[in-house]
Amino acid sequence: MKRFSKVATMFTAGVLAFGSMAAVASASDYSLTDPADLTFAAQEVGTAAYNYAAALQTVMLQELPEGSNIAITTTSPGGVGAPIIVNAGDQCDLVMSNSAPAKWSAEEGILGNDPTTEVAALAGGLGNDFINVMFTQKFVDDTGITTIEDLVEQKYPVKVVIKTTGTLGELAAEKVFEVLGVTFEDIKSWGGTVEMTGGDAIKSGLQDDLYDMTIDHIGAGQSNTTELCLTHDMYDVQMADSTLEALVELGFEYVTVPANTWNLQTEEIKTVGSQQVVLVDSNMDDATAYNLTKAIVEHRDELAEAVSSMSYFDPQTGGTMAMTGVALHPGAKAYYEENGYPVE
Repeated sequence: MKRFSKVATMFTAGVLAFGSMAAVASASDYSLTDPADLTFAAQEVGTAAYNYAAALQTVMLQELPEGSNIAITTTSPGGVGAPIIVNAGDQCDLVMSNSAPAKWSAEEGILGNDPTTEVAALAGGLGNDFINVMFTQKFVDDTGITTIEDLVEQKYPVKVVIKTTGTLGELAAEKVFEVLGVTFEDIKSWGGTVEMTGGDAIKSGLQDDLYDMTIDHIGAGQSNTTELCLTHDMYDVQMADSTLEALVELGFEYVTVPANTWNLQTEEIKTVGSQQVVLVDSNMDDATAYNLTKAIVEHRDELAEAVSSMSYFDPQTGGTMAMTGVALHPGAKAYYEENGYPVE
């Protein structure tokens, strides 16, 4: 990967105020002259992360000098592991992540790694993903249990199936049970099971009633869940307000899932989610970060046309910690402040 040096041309504009000169910052403070050569890590072709990166690449190049290059690689381990590979530009300059894992990675480290201290954000809230909790209807009919809080209180020997270790789906399930004071080992001690596998196996296992429930972190229209709900009766679980509040304290943000998102889901579901965020090496020069952020904000209509879920991006919240998980890069912060958008 090619690293790049600071290429901003800085100057001071003086204005007369109360008989003295005061410096005034402007967009021209962050002008770029030399082409940038960046590496943008995503997952494999066809994943949401790759689609986001491809759309962002297109608009970002419009705000960089002619001759700039943004190479998309498929080296990202996904939203959970993404902060690790961009830390201090370790393997890339930019990466798609999710805000909650970015927060956990920066504060305490994840996946057995030390905290990622050299990571910053450009923009968050690029999506509308959410924690999705479902029981099979057969499980509800057989047990009368309709909430995850009741399940935990009864210590019912439930058969749980979730995504594999290292995915946000697995981590989301872990966090849901964590705020209820339960671990996967506790569930096993009740006589239950927790199996981790791929999306197709989760779908087919629930269709065959080999499992009772699943927890995932997904968006509306996710193919496996859509097909599951069309082919098997599922029960959409509403988590208690206290559970949702505890998850928000961990770094998630409130999300409402509209009625009819899934087949037979006749009422809206209140839940939480962790949205997509663009992370960068915190050592990236300010001018490059400024112009990349400008591209995201000022070309958001193009992004929404390319990837519909990116229509949820709102610059009024895109620079806040609730959406980024980690602090903004100084160059990104300068752009938001200059244009009157809230920052943290």
